[in-house]
Amino acid sequence: MVEELETLSSKELHDRAIERAVRHLDVGFLWRLLRAIPAAEAVAGHPDQAEADVSHLSSMLNELVHAGGGDVADALRPLYIDYLSRTDS
Repeated sequence: MVEELETLSSKELHDRAIERAVRHLDVGFLWRLLRAIPAAEAVAGHPDQAEADVSHLSSMLNELVHAGGGDVADALRPLYIDYLSRTDS
């Protein structure tokens, strides 16, 4: 399962994880993702965006929706893979 997930793009992982969390009303995962986004922004070289995310919930919700693209999605790959590998059986 993990090997199959590793072959997916970061965007595909994001979309699958978000879709599954919404379908199953998995607020715990969505909250974990929201909390991980600022660190992913910093890892991706966007420290100013990371600070803004911590300060503004609306900014964080926007990032949740758009966290499927670019270097931020790449930084979040381990979170998506962990979630999908534990929930897709």
